[in-house]
Amino acid sequence: MPTHTASQRYLSTRGGSYDFSFEEVVLKGLASDGGLFIPEEIPVLPSDWATKWHNLSFEDLAYEIFSLYISPSEIPSADLKDIIHRSYATFRTKDVAPTVTLDKEKNIHLLELFHGPTFAFKDVALQFLGNLFEYFLIRKNEGKSGRDREHLTVIGATSGDTGSAAIYGLRGKKDVSVFIMHPHGKVSAIQEAQMTTVLDANVHNLAVDGTFDDCQDFVKALFADPEINKTHKLAAVNSINWARILAQITYYFYSYFNLIRQQSFLPASKVRFVVPTGNFGDILAGYFAKRMGLPAEKLVIATNENDILHRFWSSGKYEKHPVYGKAAEGGLPEDGVKAHESGVKETLSPAMDILVSSNFERLLWFLAYEVYSTSADAVSQRRAQAGDHVKNWLNDLKSKGGFGVDKQILAAAQEDFSSYRVSDEETIATIKQIYSAPASKGYVLDPHSAIGIAASLRDTEVAGPPSTHHISLSTAHPAKFNNAVEQALPDDKAYFLEKVLPEEFKGLEDKPRRVSHVKKSDGWEGVRKVVIAEVEAELQAADKAGR
Repeated sequence: MPTHTASQRYLSTRGGSYDFSFEEVVLKGLASDGGLFIPEEIPVLPSDWATKWHNLSFEDLAYEIFSLYISPSEIPSADLKDIIHRSYATFRTKDVAPTVTLDKEKNIHLLELFHGPTFAFKDVALQFLGNLFEYFLIRKNEGKSGRDREHLTVIGATSGDTGSAAIYGLRGKKDVSVFIMHPHGKVSAIQEAQMTTVLDANVHNLAVDGTFDDCQDFVKALFADPEINKTHKLAAVNSINWARILAQITYYFYSYFNLIRQQSFLPASKVRFVVPTGNFGDILAGYFAKRMGLPAEKLVIATNENDILHRFWSSGKYEKHPVYGKAAEGGLPEDGVKAHESGVKETLSPAMDILVSSNFERLLWFLAYEVYSTSADAVSQRRAQAGDHVKNWLNDLKSKGGFGVDKQILAAAQEDFSSYRVSDEETIATIKQIYSAPASKGYVLDPHSAIGIAASLRDTEVAGPPSTHHISLSTAHPAKFNNAVEQALPDDKAYFLEKVLPEEFKGLEDKPRRVSHVKKSDGWEGVRKVVIAEVEAELQAADKAGR
């Protein structure tokens, strides 16, 4: 049996919310002070974890890890096991997240995270989160009927993959309405079809004539709005929801054990995880795994040309507007020229076309907690101080468009992380290189995964074989981004259609769709009107059906 954490509680990164249970943070999503929830303590691994967990299945490993964060008094062990089983029984491979080796000489491995229902890594977390929502609602609504039943209004923003993964995790679930905003015309054709061809009555797609960051801002504004929060119970599916980060911790451990089981990883070897990063949620899960005790030497951030994170790790400045010139390669921002006023550049990896990485706030809290206080200080004082620092930084981001941190914070960030910026040209070149390489011939990367591999190849020059292995996270199936793949492999369309394109995608774009269009000029208040009207229509339909 795992060592359960009987009293794990959660607090807000901005200091205004404390002592929440796991259920409360999952259902609330965002703290009332605008902060994100984090565990009060990061649990330490059991002393025998390395031997005890070595041969566990993905499901059993998930149970062990989740049990360190979720008390059995909240979710009994048998129920947690059932939720986990139902979440991963939907995957097309028993392994859930297999690891393949792309280059034996350079020790570069790819962690395939696209075997879920929507062919993207976000299925790992959102299948779990959908089942958590259902579990909590069934428990809350036992013996209730009609308008007395608790109804959850799930609101999310997507740059492509979160939307379809959330929809597939929540479609048809009782007492749940799901609203997903996506930037109109800025997601891939397959991603848009995956979302908008789901016709379940509780699913609502909203196409916004703006960017992903506009959609994300609307979500945050709705969660901060007292009016809708009085009448509707809002829940988050974006990676601001703590349960998503928790779910993603599992595959860091699983891929580590996979390396050992493949006997390609010697005891003296080191491992670096390379993560194509947009909103910072996926790599943040790796940070929690490392803090828990997973022996990862480094977490490598791989950004596209929307490189706010790379610029931070290079300069200590976190600024919305990207720059070209020296700054694009890690120089000082004043050496470059500011890019588009909108801030976001459209690239071949649209899921990473993000201006502000929401989950970065969680890392900032831990950095401030470690750097600006000592273990001699009272824990409550340390937490409050960290929250104040985060609040001040985020206020500057909102009012001034950015902020800078001192050398201590930057040095602390660089201890666990390094970063690379990968251009569209390098993305295309990497897809070609892996496809034609003798060791991995015929393997097709999607553009996001290619960014991770490009960063891995560059990082081998810093920490290469034979002592270091790189596990690069493959975040999506290449068929979701066939535009980039066709640019890289224009002469291999027949191979792609025959060997790579999943059956599930064939004819998908021709199916009937349901989507509403929202003007950016209508603001979040316009979205609020749509949400309230659609939820009421669903409730009236349920009343007529005599639920």
